[in-house]
Amino acid sequence: MQPLPDRREYPPSRQTVSNTQYAKIHGFSSSASTSSMPLSEPVPRQLRHQRAIRAEAYERGDGLWDIEACLTDHKPRDVALASGIRPQGLPIHELWLRVTIDRDLNVVDAEASSEWVPYPGHCQSASPAYRALIGLNLFRNFRRNANRLLAGVAGCSHLTELCAVLPTAAIQAFAGDVWNVREEGGEGPDHGGVHDEAPFQLGRCRALRFDGEVVRQYYPRWYGASRPDVPGEGSTKE
Repeated sequence: MQPLPDRREYPPSRQTVSNTQYAKIHGFSSSASTSSMPLSEPVPRQLRHQRAIRAEAYERGDGLWDIEACLTDHKPRDVALASGIRPQGLPIHELWLRVTIDRDLNVVDAEASSEWVPYPGHCQSASPAYRALIGLNLFRNFRRNANRLLAGVAGCSHLTELCAVLPTAAIQAFAGDVWNVREEGGEGPDHGGVHDEAPFQLGRCRALRFDGEVVRQYYPRWYGASRPDVPGEGSTKE
């Protein structure tokens, strides 16, 4: 790894060198990857840490659904941990969380696994605690209840973070497969298939506001309507 440039020379004069030129000279990268970035060009920088969170949803043969989330942390160098040196390329964390839900978003099973951790043999002791998610509903204050049950020393801070991605991952999975999200509406976690209610997704973000252009163009039946507050539905917005 090349050393950081002398602070006295950083940043260079914009009149003499561009960000891209400076990055090449000093071994910096202007982005975290070689792929095109849709954000503005950053100042010269070096990658120091990578965290990735991904979620996947599976429809099971028994009619239930599995929602799985994984968190990984990597550093592009060897890291001195209290438990020893973690060589470059091996994760600091690789944590997994799975909840099994029915079509009403009730959690009927849950499990966690800590494959890579900073304190091997100790961090794994938190995994059984995530059975406490059984009985919760992903759409009814799930994040709040998960935090109440598993925050602090009751669980693993990073596994508890993963709980936050589960509700919207499940909703995205159900949209179009379990729920009808077309104009006729009437399906979703807060109403029971009655087509006099707007599609679930409307009124839940700026683009899909009832008085917005998207609703006017694609869901004209519901343009200018409103959605009454439904107790507990804030679980996806906490």
